[in-house]
Amino acid sequence: MNNFSQAVRQVLGGDLKSAEVQTIQVNLGLLCNLSCRHCHVEGSPLRTEIMTWETMQSVLRLAEAMPQTRVDLTGGAPELNPFFKQFVNTLCDMGNPVQVRTNLTVFFEAGQADTPEFLASRGVHLVASLPCYLNDNVDNQRGSGVYKRSIAALRRLNSLGYGRQQELPLNLVYNPGGAFLPPDQVTLEDAYRKELKERFDVEFTRLLTITNMPMGRFLSDLQRDGQAENYKSLLEDNFNQETLDGLMCRHQICISWDGSLADCDFNSALGLTLAGSLPGHINELESDQLLGRTIVTGEHCFGCTAGGGSSCGGALVA
Repeated sequence: MNNFSQAVRQVLGGDLKSAEVQTIQVNLGLLCNLSCRHCHVEGSPLRTEIMTWETMQSVLRLAEAMPQTRVDLTGGAPELNPFFKQFVNTLCDMGNPVQVRTNLTVFFEAGQADTPEFLASRGVHLVASLPCYLNDNVDNQRGSGVYKRSIAALRRLNSLGYGRQQELPLNLVYNPGGAFLPPDQVTLEDAYRKELKERFDVEFTRLLTITNMPMGRFLSDLQRDGQAENYKSLLEDNFNQETLDGLMCRHQICISWDGSLADCDFNSALGLTLAGSLPGHINELESDQLLGRTIVTGEHCFGCTAGGGSSCGGALVA
């Protein structure tokens, strides 16, 4: 039994269990136009892993069996999947709310010229990575010139109504630039809102603070700098039992680009499939198998329960 599982049992008296699934998270591939330092799946322009249309059809069958369940598309850059628009159109026609996690700069890649307009026309909700409101911090974390292109993309999205109309939410994501926990989400959101409005007339809906997981490129950087064990201790020492109810693994199912199943995207990246005798692939899954399942955990899970907590929806407690 790992330390996280022990901490959970001390609070709950048993293992972490799933509640009703509210989100089907789908990783459409590891291909990305960026190679961000905090990327836990290590997406890059060199990755070739892409979800096929055949696998997407299996996801569509699950979504159809779970009407009105939100489908959260991630990557890599999900927009680079050649079936992206077809998949989004089908989900929207079925009535499932769709959310896309975008790095913003992908809109300037070949073949993406009309993607913002397409997303707005289908009422797709957006979660956009902007790990700081300052230029140098973003470029250091995500690559030279990323900040400038991100701001240009945000202004274009604003012109389409994103971040300004209730039906087109535009949430931004903050990731720490080093081995520390995110600051208070509400306070940081106020700073983002002030800086982006005054400097660029950019508006957004909410800020989501997400803790960096000790895995992927971020772990490699920690190990290089001799900070890996200290960072893992920081996460464990700041375990907050108040975050357990809202943990994203309890309210979602994650489907990887190859159709493999996991409780969350972090587990998926580590090759941790669903517990026990549950199916390992989307082709074998029935929706009624998900409720009440035991969540697979590891030491990395302390990243989601440290301080104010962390999830795909930002902080879990004030």
